[in-house]
This record gives sequence, structure tokens and C-alpha cells, in this order.
Amino acid sequence: MAEASPALSGQDGFPAETDFSRDVISGLRKSPPSIPPKYFYDTEGSRLFEAICEQPEYYLTRTEIELLECYVGEISGLVGSGCYLIEPGSGNCEKVRLLVDSLRPRSYIPIDISSEHLKLSAARLADSYPWLDIQPMTGDITDTLVLPCIPENARRVVFYPGSSIGNFEPEEARSFLGSLARIAGRGGALVIGVDLQKNTQRLNAAYNDACGITAAFNRNLLQRINRELDANLDIEAFDHRAFYNQNENRMEMHLVSNCRQSFHVDGHRFELEDGDHIHTENSYKYTIEQFQTLATAAGFAACRVWSDAEALFSLHYLEVR
Repeated sequence: MAEASPALSGQDGFPAETDFSRDVISGLRKSPPSIPPKYFYDTEGSRLFEAICEQPEYYLTRTEIELLECYVGEISGLVGSGCYLIEPGSGNCEKVRLLVDSLRPRSYIPIDISSEHLKLSAARLADSYPWLDIQPMTGDITDTLVLPCIPENARRVVFYPGSSIGNFEPEEARSFLGSLARIAGRGGALVIGVDLQKNTQRLNAAYNDACGITAAFNRNLLQRINRELDANLDIEAFDHRAFYNQNENRMEMHLVSNCRQSFHVDGHRFELEDGDHIHTENSYKYTIEQFQTLATAAGFAACRVWSDAEALFSLHYLEVR
């Protein structure tokens, strides 16, 4: 079995259940209620997100992969070989294969909030690259992370694809980019995917796919709360709603109550009126100039940027100043 490969080791970095209960209860007490999107990604949520990425409306994944395939040679020339490659929010570890093939890193450190999903993804990668030292870490990338021991003079490259930077409020995004700069360290670099502002109709379609996978992904958060927090939420009493907020330049996802209801979570009682909503995700969209300004404020120098012919998506290579 791949789990037994000597190339594969790992760490477990945070008390997920305690954080989950605390954040859900405090989030449901807010006005309006909200739950951090990082909790989408239990095993089922991770599976559903992979299915979202395959939907025809969801341009982000295929466009980013096309950019990586087209420009990985240039990235390799900028990075050089033998780096320590670090991927916060690694998911299924599929996109990173393009970099592994070209960069031939000394070590790969995937970090993900879903422990089981991470173990399976890292094991699949170890099967494909028996020469690669893989050190998976279970952890919340928004918290302070203690990475495995990396030599002080080693070249570190952080890989953060998927435009997940859009899930942060702009000031939080600057702070998070600052944490990535500290992880990369002096002489380090960041390869990051950033979704761009575009036609509203195309954005709305991407988050409301015809097969209803995104709706199932959104509602799965309720299933997880029921399963892990002794809750009694009626899943059918909530509708998925996603729309582009032009004033804020962001997509928003909500779970909207379609009736008056009450429920309990971990012994705490909550009530919602018909039409009340739980805010589950923001996804900010940037111009290239806006993102580069943000990255510069976080301690990076913008070195290269690539985009597709339709200007749907951008891929940035940044170096720590």
C-alpha cells in the first residue's frame, strides 16, 4: 500500500472538532449568520468540490490547468530544480503534478484541513512519484503552521492554485499572503492562481451548475453539522443561492431558509425565519493590477503573470522581496 511508502510521512496539526463546534455556534449567532467556508471540506465536501471542477460551467479549473500546462516551462526556469514545494489547501494534489514533473522538487509538503482526503491524495501521488519525499500535514492554513524541518538555505516555493485567495476578505487576503511570504522565506516564491473580474452571467453560471453539484456541496455543510455536532437541521428546509455582488466584486454563496424553523447544534438552539440566510462563502474577483497591489503590500514582488485569451483567469509568479 502507498501509505507504507518510505517517501510518505506526515503530521496532524490542529483540533478540528473543537474549532468546528466553536466556529459554527459563534457563526450562527451572528447577524446575519455565517459559517467559514473552510468547513466545506470534509471527505464528502472534498469529493463534491472535485465534481464541481469538472462541470462545464466551472471555467476556473480547466483554465488554470491550461495556463499551468502552457507556462510550466517558464515557471521551472524561474524556480530552478531541487526546491521545497509547499501547497496549502492541497485538495486532491492533482494540479501540483504539473510542477512536480517540471521542477523535480526535493520535497513536497501538502497541507489540507481534511485529514482523510489528504492521506488518500498524498498516497496516490506517492504511487506516481516514488522518488519524491512527500510530507503531508493536516492543518488549518488560516492558522499559524509549523512546517517540517527545512534547511535554512533551501529554496521554498509555495503553490496556491484555484483562486482560493478570493475566499478571504481583502484585508484578510493581504494578511494571508503575508503568511505565505513568511513560509516561503527570503529568496522564496509563490505560484498562485487568481480569478479575474468578468461577465456577471458567466460568474453566476459557474456557481449554479445545471447538475446541482454546487448546491449539494453547499448543503453538505449542513449534513456535516448534523453528523459531527449532534444537530437536527432539516436539509430540505434550505435552498442554495449564489450570485455576483457587483458592489463588492465578489461571488456570494448562501443557504436560505425556505420556512420558519428552529434547530439545535451541540445543545444550542437557533431560529430562522422564512428567507433568512446563512452566508457560507465569498469569492472575490480581482483585476491583475488589484491583485499585484495586494501582493506587493504583503511582501512580494510581482515578477510574471500569465492569462488566457479570454482573460478569465490569471497565474502569478511572485518572489519574496
